[in-house]
Amino acid sequence: MPKVTDEHRTARRSQIVEAARRCVIAQGFHKTTMADVIKESGLSAGAVYSYFKSKEELVAAIADEALGSVDQVFRAILASAEPVTPVNALRTALEYVVTAAEGPEGDVTRVGVQAWAEALHNEAIYATASSKYALLRGYFVDVADRAKADGTIAADADSQQVAQVLFGLIPGFVLQRLILGDVTPAGYTAGLAALIR
Repeated sequence: MPKVTDEHRTARRSQIVEAARRCVIAQGFHKTTMADVIKESGLSAGAVYSYFKSKEELVAAIADEALGSVDQVFRAILASAEPVTPVNALRTALEYVVTAAEGPEGDVTRVGVQAWAEALHNEAIYATASSKYALLRGYFVDVADRAKADGTIAADADSQQVAQVLFGLIPGFVLQRLILGDVTPAGYTAGLAALIR
């Protein structure tokens, strides 16, 4: 029997996650079943269940992939020789959100909104969402620390509070983009900049 390579396992896992993402985007979290994912993936039930035991595990994997490269975005922001401003960092983060949302796999922000709602009464999704969102908010703490060092915000500003506000603006942007369709990262952050002048 041939040995299954790590590359093969990674490809299979990605195939299943992509199928789950398509299903959730098309029919919503509650209507999507494991049977839907199995059918969409083109794999056997045994193959899918060998990677994911439940729909909640699949949603966690979708969240992992969606936020997987966000650390690269923030590393680039923080590595810049230019002074860092929280407004510009938020704009860069929102541009990343829009790019991810417009990817060929479908709008992952729709899955994110469903996961936020589901997290209120599903412990597995709550645990995943909580750890991912804490990580993202932590990046904004780093941005605030850097902005204080650069002098773009007051040196006595509380970095945690700045991060809480910046992070809180992301769901508002996502909801307006999905429901109203008239927000852009540039316009949204221009509005924020006008408020804090």
